[in-house]
Amino acid sequence: MMELWQQLLNQWQLQTALELIATVLALSYTVLAIRHSLWCWPAALASTVLTLQIMLSANLYTDALLQLYYAGMALYGWWNWQQLRNQSGQAQQVVEWRWQQHLWLISLTAVAGLCLGFLMQYYTSTDFAWLGAQISCFAVVTTYLVAKKVVSNWLYWIVIDAASIYMYLQKDLYFFSALFVIYTLTAASGYIAWRSNYRQQQLNNASGICVSG
Repeated sequence: MMELWQQLLNQWQLQTALELIATVLALSYTVLAIRHSLWCWPAALASTVLTLQIMLSANLYTDALLQLYYAGMALYGWWNWQQLRNQSGQAQQVVEWRWQQHLWLISLTAVAGLCLGFLMQYYTSTDFAWLGAQISCFAVVTTYLVAKKVVSNWLYWIVIDAASIYMYLQKDLYFFSALFVIYTLTAASGYIAWRSNYRQQQLNNASGICVSG
């Protein structure tokens, strides 16, 4: 146990101020998203810009490109949430997809992950090529689900974060493993909160129909 804590301490000390700020902003984004705050997107954008700098300095160009996508989604998320708020007059308006839509999304994303995993496995020296590819592909589409305010996005994040915990533990990256435990718990909290919002919407809509009828 002492050895584990020492490794955590060592990895914490290795984190630069830039990385720590990016981490705090990323956590802030998640908490603010759960609360339906538009400010989650500026937090996400700031975190992404800092992470982009980190990835470029580490010559991780694929991850840097992914950060550019996240930056674009942060801008889109801000715009879309603002539109939804203007249309409904409610900050907590959420939607849910039918199971068929989720099945199609999961199937297509898994295939994309297999294709990326193949490239990573046979054309790079990366570790966990197959798992890492699936995590990346599902993270891309799940970010889109957040921007669209789809309730089940949090279930996707729970699976993604749990898979990330396993991957980081296998690489003895205990700091990141602990961080993703927090992400997993936060995602579970997000699902409970958004699911409650969705059910309340359904009740309100049903009440409105009864009154108008």
